[in-house]
Amino acid sequence: MKPQFSTRLSCLACAVFLVGGCATANNPKDPFEGFNRAMFAVNEGLDMAVVKPLAKGYDTVAPLPVKVVVGNFFGNLWDVWTALNNLLQGKPEQAASDVGRVLINSTVGIGGAFDVAGEIGLSKHSEEFGQTLAKWGVGDGPYFYWPLIGPRTTRDTFGWMVDTYFDPVWRVDDMALRNSLVAVRYIDVRASLLPSDKVVEEAAFDKYNYVRDAYLQHRRNEVFDGDPPRLRPEE
Repeated sequence: MKPQFSTRLSCLACAVFLVGGCATANNPKDPFEGFNRAMFAVNEGLDMAVVKPLAKGYDTVAPLPVKVVVGNFFGNLWDVWTALNNLLQGKPEQAASDVGRVLINSTVGIGGAFDVAGEIGLSKHSEEFGQTLAKWGVGDGPYFYWPLIGPRTTRDTFGWMVDTYFDPVWRVDDMALRNSLVAVRYIDVRASLLPSDKVVEEAAFDKYNYVRDAYLQHRRNEVFDGDPPRLRPEE
C-alpha cells in the first residue's frame, strides 16, 4: 500500500471515529450533519480563497481546444478503470466498449488527447468502485462531506479510496509530476463546474441541503444507470 493512500485512509477513519458522538437525527441519511456543515464551510472557504480563483484563471487563459485536450487526456485514463468496474458490475458489453475507447483514443487519438472513439460511436461511460459496491449490495451508509473531495456516502468514501489507490495519476512515482497532474485535473474539473455555481446560489435557500440532496439523488441515478426504482415513503 502506498504511503499517501495509507495516510488518507487513516485520516478518514479517524475523522469518522471522532465525529461519532456528534450525530443528530434531523435527517436519517445525514446523521452527522453538524460535522458535515462544518466541513462544508471549510471547503467553501478553501474554494473561495484558492480553488475557484485558480479555476477562473485557468478558464480565462486556456483556449477551448486546450481544455478539451486536457479533459480528454484524463478521461481516457479513467476509461481504463471504468472498463474494469463495468466488468465487475456484470456489464461485459460496456466493458468491451470502454476497452475499445482506450485502445483507439490512446493510439489514433494521440494518447487520449482526442476522443476519436466517441466520434465513431463508442459512447463514454463513467463508473467507479462506489457504484460497483452498490451493485454488489452494499448500502449507502451515512452521508459525509469531506474537505476538497466533497460529498460522499460512507460507501462512496471507501469507493473513492479504492479509486484513488488504482488511479494511474496518483501512482506516478515522480512526486512533482504526480502533484502537477493531480492539480491540473482538479482545476480543470473545477473550471468545468463554474457555470453551475450561479445556478446553485440562486436556487438554494440552504446551500448545504441543496448540495447534499442533489448529490444523493445523482448518485442513486448513477447506481441504477439512469432508471432508479421508486423510493418507498420511509426513504
